[in-house]
Amino acid sequence: MTVTVARHGAPGPDAERFAERLGRRVASRIDDLEESADMIDFAFSTAVMALRARCIVDPRAAAAETWEAAVKAMQLGSALFAVTSASEGTVECRIDRKMRILPAIGPRSFADAGNWLTAFWLAVVCREQQRMTQLCEIPLERLRSPEGQYDEYIYSWVDTLQTYWLRRPGLVEKLTAAFQASDPGVARVAPRDLLQGLLYPPINLFYHFVRKDEEGFSPALEEALKLHKAYWTLDEDREADLDGTIALGPLAIACLAHDGGIPIQIESEYLPKHLLQHGWLGEFPT
Repeated sequence: MTVTVARHGAPGPDAERFAERLGRRVASRIDDLEESADMIDFAFSTAVMALRARCIVDPRAAAAETWEAAVKAMQLGSALFAVTSASEGTVECRIDRKMRILPAIGPRSFADAGNWLTAFWLAVVCREQQRMTQLCEIPLERLRSPEGQYDEYIYSWVDTLQTYWLRRPGLVEKLTAAFQASDPGVARVAPRDLLQGLLYPPINLFYHFVRKDEEGFSPALEEALKLHKAYWTLDEDREADLDGTIALGPLAIACLAHDGGIPIQIESEYLPKHLLQHGWLGEFPT
């Protein structure tokens, strides 16, 4: 039986125009990157915001504009790590329907584990296996931030995902380490409600996925979405925040499960249908 998890909030009267404005801003920032890639983190964050804004007005991701927003965000996330992985020369990246030559900028503080996770989730949603591989080949130490910015769990989690995708040994041990490090009694940086509502659920969901646990996957996905909703509806400020529009981590893992043949018995606007089921895949070069 299919279970529905309703998304909080509703599109406002200016939601469509707001999404269009963000889309134009993303296009402008993409064009600027060919002169200087120093602001690529702002281009990436704006593109992710634009995707979330599109999903407000198009919750099933049925429109081509929403798929293009997802692709642009994915391309910028991958490009961010490409230009920061080289200290000289240029990097060729396909962004917004054309190949672009971006100047390499070398290591930057924004090329961190947090942005890596977002970039990886977007590559999974867009089924960009080559980009997933490129991201997973980035050494974990290069993603580390100064002590106190992230809990250690995030590095265990990145290590787990890289190990899974590149089929390296030690997956069980690394996933166990991520579980343990994300415990609120162990973590010291992330607030307890953030850990329980947003950070831990994708790890638990991934556990059911790698075990090929068909019976347990959908209940874990339902729980992840309910926790996501509870977090983003705690107060008015959170409820108005675009970040709550889609559950990107659970969506990405649900995409892996869907492609792996695990039935997804959950419907929710937190998981736009045509992103989950890759309905736009192959419509244009990505």
